Amino acid sequence: MLKQLIAVVKEVGDLLLDWRRAGIREGVWHGSQFKAKVDVMAHNAFQKLLQDLWPRIPVISEENPESLVVERPDFYWLIDPIDGTASFVNGFSGFVTQAALMLNALPVISVIYAPVTHELYWAELGRGAYLNEKRMSVPAVRTTAILIDNYPEPRGVTLEAYKALHCQKYLECGSISLKICKIADGTADIFFKPVHMSDWDLAAPQLVIEEAGGILRDILGEHIRYQGDYSHPGIIAAANEVTFARALSWYTTFMREGGVP
Repeated sequence: MLKQLIAVVKEVGDLLLDWRRAGIREGVWHGSQFKAKVDVMAHNAFQKLLQDLWPRIPVISEENPESLVVERPDFYWLIDPIDGTASFVNGFSGFVTQAALMLNALPVISVIYAPVTHELYWAELGRGAYLNEKRMSVPAVRTTAILIDNYPEPRGVTLEAYKALHCQKYLECGSISLKICKIADGTADIFFKPVHMSDWDLAAPQLVIEEAGGILRDILGEHIRYQGDYSHPGIIAAANEVTFARALSWYTTFMREGGVP
């Protein structure tokens, strides 16, 4: 199943590159979120490929609202056809396509593909996480951490975290999933985002970072499970318990003292 899933995710990634080369970048704004035409195109391709191979496994996707209102099955695919749509539309490399196989509210297999850079992240529950063919292991505690987020420079609450946690370096990256994977592969140490996120943003990279030895929790420090309304209040992703504990402690104090997330 894993090899077939990798092939499916890579095929969707290659389609995304073809569509971008063809100039298909139009879309509409829904509040603060840009929905591109290719979001739906990628969903349709993804769903067909999955159901051709596994017709009895349901597919849940942000791009299919009907799949989000039924009672969640115990066993299903959770897909995000494009994570990092803004990067896709604006010609940057920081977007991925991804899928997770969900069992009893947790991911058990996941594949994430960044087609521009040919970075393929994948993981199986209890069997480790890999970048292409190399097994990943998060780095040991660094004296000063590397923080990652999606702006050219840290700003707002991210800037406050950068200063308070004495980070030595800041990295810019588009996709939520890719930022989490960059912690799993040792590029960064901490990703802090106290804003609304959805199940399809987090399930696939959660398995990758945890199988690499890292941590992904919600902004309150609780374990993430995939139940209910598909929504989470924010996350902290960290390379290790020490970095996670520092970030959670700082944020708790920051909010208690009247900080604005």
